[in-house]
Amino acid sequence: LFRERSAFSQSVQRSDTLMRFSYRWLKEWVDIEVDTQTFADTITMAGLEVDSIEPAAADFSGVVVGEVIDIQPHPDADRLKVCQVDVGQAEPLNIVCGASNVVLGMKAPVALIGARLPGIKKLKASKLRGIKSFGMMCSAEELGMSTESEGLFVLPADAANGQDIRDLLQLDDDCIDVDLTPNRSDCLSISGLAREASTLFEASYRPVEIDPVPAETDTILDVHVEDTAACPRYAGRVIQDIDAAASTPWWIVEKLRRSGIRSISTVVDITNYVMLEIGQPMHAFDLDRLHGGIAVRRANENESLVLLDGKTIDLSSDTLIIADQEGPLALAGIMGGEASGVTEKTHSIFLEAAFFDPDQLSGQARHYGLHTDSSHRFERGVAYTLPEQAIERATHLLKSICGGRPGPVVDITEPDKLPSRTPITLRLHKIHEQLAHPISQEDISRILKNLGMTCDLHRDGWKVTPPDFRFDIQIEADLIEEIARVYGYNRLPSQTQKLELLPSARNCNISFAHRCQEILIQRGYHEAVTYSFIDESLHSLFCPDQPPIRLKNPISDSLGIMRGSLLPGLCQAVGFNCNRQQTDIHLYETGRQFTTKSDGSIEEIPVLAGILTGLRDPQHWDTGSEPADFFDAKSDIEALINESNRAMPRFQQATRPGFHPGQCARITSADHDKITLGWVGKIHPTVARQIDLPENLYFFELYLEELREQDLTHFQPLPRFPTVSRDLAILADQHLPSDELLDTLRQTAGKKLVDCVIFDVYRGKNIHPGQKSIAIRLTFQDFSRTLEEEEINTIINEIVNQLEVRNGAKLRD
Repeated sequence: LFRERSAFSQSVQRSDTLMRFSYRWLKEWVDIEVDTQTFADTITMAGLEVDSIEPAAADFSGVVVGEVIDIQPHPDADRLKVCQVDVGQAEPLNIVCGASNVVLGMKAPVALIGARLPGIKKLKASKLRGIKSFGMMCSAEELGMSTESEGLFVLPADAANGQDIRDLLQLDDDCIDVDLTPNRSDCLSISGLAREASTLFEASYRPVEIDPVPAETDTILDVHVEDTAACPRYAGRVIQDIDAAASTPWWIVEKLRRSGIRSISTVVDITNYVMLEIGQPMHAFDLDRLHGGIAVRRANENESLVLLDGKTIDLSSDTLIIADQEGPLALAGIMGGEASGVTEKTHSIFLEAAFFDPDQLSGQARHYGLHTDSSHRFERGVAYTLPEQAIERATHLLKSICGGRPGPVVDITEPDKLPSRTPITLRLHKIHEQLAHPISQEDISRILKNLGMTCDLHRDGWKVTPPDFRFDIQIEADLIEEIARVYGYNRLPSQTQKLELLPSARNCNISFAHRCQEILIQRGYHEAVTYSFIDESLHSLFCPDQPPIRLKNPISDSLGIMRGSLLPGLCQAVGFNCNRQQTDIHLYETGRQFTTKSDGSIEEIPVLAGILTGLRDPQHWDTGSEPADFFDAKSDIEALINESNRAMPRFQQATRPGFHPGQCARITSADHDKITLGWVGKIHPTVARQIDLPENLYFFELYLEELREQDLTHFQPLPRFPTVSRDLAILADQHLPSDELLDTLRQTAGKKLVDCVIFDVYRGKNIHPGQKSIAIRLTFQDFSRTLEEEEINTIINEIVNQLEVRNGAKLRD
């Protein structure tokens, strides 16, 4: 179920989805006594998947607290010192040490003779440059508590000499990594995990008491929230006269380390600790480096910010920032700026805690290539009730560690913009129906209340209001899922689900689309599935007349626009194949394209599209190797439209952005030329070269809603009477579309014309320049009698007359 335990806990790069925590820390908040493995199994079965369990420290022994009571230089080595170390025994130990930070009076871990350390089975007395050493003072790295360290591990001054380090630092602990799904942001804190554990184990939940810290000064900082939709609540407090150089207590450093966060400085450590403890990200500004008040606003054009990591970013106008009178101070909810950061010389700070709307903040960190603990939480949702609690908790810790005089808490809240929770109707019979298992009303009420929900009895169930920290619970099915996972999936009996199978109407649209796909596959096409998002440059190339529909939170900058056509995606698929030496390509795709209607709403249009280039058919010794052309695409379209029981469509010459003007047609209904069924054409060679595609590239798209099946096919007996064929050679203008000639033929001949086919087109000798000769075979038949020669001649004469009148075409001599 879990990865193999490592030899000791290390500072590793955490997965974006993992919440790492100390099991001992968790048990300070909830009264559970089960072992780590049982705990991990239980929460995994409840949906909080444990990814790994690691010991909090290496498996060492024989290491105690030692106090340096004397230091003398080594007579034969400049970098070594001879120390007398009190380890609680009758006599101090003589230990030779090379650490640069060893000072008189300090306390550090001392490995006694016989101690077992990582990489050392048994420590022995040794001589260093002629002087005996009866132990070893250790760094955190030598104890397996860090992958890097500078000098000795400094222990608290009040630690008892001789006390076992494992007892002092409570190292008999496990670090647990939970792989949280994005909807469980409430478990990105010890308090949230403890609340969850108390429900699963029916144990007492013991949250830390957070009492208001009285103000000792009247100093406040003016705060102005310009974008209240993005930041409905902003809390802050000035704390003056702090000692920023004070050391972070070992218990905070250890809890941070076991959560995968390294100690930086006391103020930063405290804000990180509060974030891990109750789930509210915080930030501290150096008050003396601020100019004027604080503003929460969108960035202006041409503004930039140097972040705490030294990286300079150019801000886009939709980025939410924290600023003062001189410019940006921090990326809101992501990372602070270097100019206002807290240092050891800081004397006064401004503490910040806010609620940022997840939808407004989503994607901003990724836009700048960042991912921080703060952005991870804010993007998923942080309870809007936490900012003031976080300010009070951080103030209490700062006062007790760094001193200082706090001012009043400034809390700016826009109640109408805060998330509201609507009661959800939960029906008892629906629970039993979905889970196929009866759970008592008492058990259901207890589970919901333990999850922090407000429940009121209502008819056949309850009116349930989710707590402010559960953003993911929106509908009845969410509540039923919560009941099932807390009750225990393993307690629900396995049984075959019984469904009532009722006759349903045939969905003609779906079946028609499936048959169209089968036709294209039979004609040599392969299915492609492309993104519904495209690059803006491709949208401008093929859909310049459509206003782009921009995504608020794009996967990447090159996928920021909803596609207005399937063409850009298919073009990219062709390019992908061409780059892998595939030149004969026939692809199709069914999907939706998106356009903006006149009222501003977005319309989704189901489309079947195809693209082809290269040879018409696979190369074979018995066949030619003709390249695909416009008429291949046209033939494929006719095969598809024939499947819808429609009359053959008309192909009207038209223009469209990105297409060759002489080889582009709008496909219209045979009986209504204002109904557009789709488009077909050749991609303009210039456009094809611009995007590195073959110049011989053809595309078609059909609108599936317009091609819905017509009336069901009507069958009739096989004809008993013979057909009669006539061939006509027509002279017409070379630019006259053949469809116009065929329309005239069909309308004039009437129902007795059962087929007409163009079998030859000729230009050249004996044909006037600017004209072409078109050979057409006409097939006549009557289903009730044999046609007479005279009536066929009459029809032919009328056809020839109408061709000249309507189309300016004449019978060739």
